[in-house]
Amino acid sequence: MATQIIYVDVDDTFVRSYGTKRIPVPSVIKQIRELWIEGAELYCWSSGGADYARDSAFEFGIGDCFTAFLPKPNVIIDDQPFQEWRNLTHIFPNSDMR
Repeated sequence: MATQIIYVDVDDTFVRSYGTKRIPVPSVIKQIRELWIEGAELYCWSSGGADYARDSAFEFGIGDCFTAFLPKPNVIIDDQPFQEWRNLTHIFPNSDMR
């Protein structure tokens, strides 16, 4: 079986913000760590940029789970729309990520 390649967003995925307070989402953080232990290749991305993604992941104790930290893209150039990508699944936070 091929390695699962998974991109994980930051805000409203593994952390929620209320004003200046940042609150972790324990169930998502737990699933991220479990996926990493199971051998998934994880990338953390955010529209806030790569540094923000990295800082957030380390702030909540899961920085070591990620292969890289990326800004969320504004444009994707591909010959296929997302709905036609083989094996692409969109999962909402707090859903089972497996």
